[in-house]
Amino acid sequence: MLGSGGSSSSSGSAAGNSQNYSHTARASPATVQWLLDNYETAEGVSLPRSTLYCHYLLHCQEQKLEPVNAASFGKLIRSVFMGLRTRRLGTRGNSKYHYYGLRIKAGSSLLRLMEDQQHLAMRQQPFSQKQRLKPVHKVEGMTNGTAAGAGQQQQQQQGSGHVDISTQVQQYQQFLDASRALPEFPEIDLQGKSLPEGIELEHIKSFQLLYREHCEAILDVMVNLQFTLVETLWKTFWRFSQMIVLHRQSEKRLPKSCLVLLCKYEPVLRWSRDCDNSLYQGLVEILIPDVLRPIPSALTQAIRNFAKSLESWLTNAMMNIPEEMVRIKVTSANAFAQTLRRYTSLNHLAQAARAVLQNTAQINQMLSDLNRVDFANVQEQASWVCRCEDRVVQRLEQDFKLTLQQQNSLEQWAAWLDGVVSQVLKPYQHSPAFPKAAKLFLLKWSFYSSMVIRDLTLRSAASFGSFHLIRLLYDEYMYYLIEHRVAQAKGETPIAVMGEVSTYTDPEMQIHSYNSVSHIYTTNQIPSYLVDVRPRALSLHTVLIACGAQAHAIKTNSSQ
Repeated sequence: MLGSGGSSSSSGSAAGNSQNYSHTARASPATVQWLLDNYETAEGVSLPRSTLYCHYLLHCQEQKLEPVNAASFGKLIRSVFMGLRTRRLGTRGNSKYHYYGLRIKAGSSLLRLMEDQQHLAMRQQPFSQKQRLKPVHKVEGMTNGTAAGAGQQQQQQQGSGHVDISTQVQQYQQFLDASRALPEFPEIDLQGKSLPEGIELEHIKSFQLLYREHCEAILDVMVNLQFTLVETLWKTFWRFSQMIVLHRQSEKRLPKSCLVLLCKYEPVLRWSRDCDNSLYQGLVEILIPDVLRPIPSALTQAIRNFAKSLESWLTNAMMNIPEEMVRIKVTSANAFAQTLRRYTSLNHLAQAARAVLQNTAQINQMLSDLNRVDFANVQEQASWVCRCEDRVVQRLEQDFKLTLQQQNSLEQWAAWLDGVVSQVLKPYQHSPAFPKAAKLFLLKWSFYSSMVIRDLTLRSAASFGSFHLIRLLYDEYMYYLIEHRVAQAKGETPIAVMGEVSTYTDPEMQIHSYNSVSHIYTTNQIPSYLVDVRPRALSLHTVLIACGAQAHAIKTNSSQ
């Protein structure tokens, strides 16, 4: 018996060694040597599985090699470092897979990279001393072949038009909300629809799992400000490369032929749209957790560049995917990109306006000019279009002047605007008419404020520049508030609401977008809250020059 058992064990060991050898043999000799040069086994240490894959992607970029997917790379690691164990470490809901007993060599250049990106500062200590360090990577469960970490060189290759902030993660992460986790996705509701020919329930489940892992990977690279890796993630998930060997593990879980069939299946399309809306809303709240809080210009520019690239990245990655799925994906991605552009512009306006609101001389001049406005005439003209109640308009006028006189902070002004929205829309709470009433109020607010600006312009008010800047900010912030109130009333995310409207074609419900500079209404197929930020219609630089000239005039008048 012992002899027989020993023979079996020996045979199994030989088979295992043969399998390990096959993985090593298929790998590039440069990759195997790179692993041996940079990593070593040791007791009481661990290394996140996704971090190791990060390093591998960088190595492939440097050596101009085609990377294998995460699962295949994991097999290579086990063939090079025999006896490695995998453990899931971390707090519940945030635990990640680690290689237990593996670390970076002391002389490796990868250690400096880790210091820059905060990945291993705590993870190479004995387990008893570990603490949770954010951000952590969520890519290790993926078999679709990419992970966070390779963004540095990719971004540097984008040219001078792109801002590379991936090497300054620690500096900029304080402005993010990296604590957010990806919400749970619902199950795919088949709604009694028969499965496409050739598709089984196991294929549906595999798609759900792969898609979840894919979304977690996107969240991870975003938290680490490695924006260009999103394109790589998309290309890998949608099997962009025609080299089947790169997708061997993904093919085992869900063949490309089945993926294509599922991309035409209505329940999967709806589910993918809902998942994308949840993902993108979470990403917006991670990148811009507070639209009024100052954000470094480099981070703002990086976010805007990312938003500008989204659609082209996605459509390119999905060039071999059915049009039905492409439309669904692009609609959500466009809503996401539009939201990022609007929120960063809103934030930029907020910081410019903050300086005005903190200037006592400018505030006093604004009060003086505002008291000269003929509000009775403004109301008479506006009521013909807006049908605003005199009582409500008068109260808003008085509250605005009082708030201005008190020289409130930007945050206090934001609270006042929020109170105005709550007050005006209170009669429509829990009513199906709430979304329409909210958007109608937004149009009325925009028109009425334009009439006030018109009066100030005709009077050549010294504080016109300040008023115009404040008006742009308040219009955009009011829009932001209405957007969130409508989404809340419909039980959806703001991203979902934006996505719905982007494909809305009912001619009776077209909304007129208002141009705050030319004071001209234009009928547009796309509703006003899908048009890129109105402040861009007038250069912010021009407004600031006007504010500066106004401040000089105030100073001159006071000295006379």
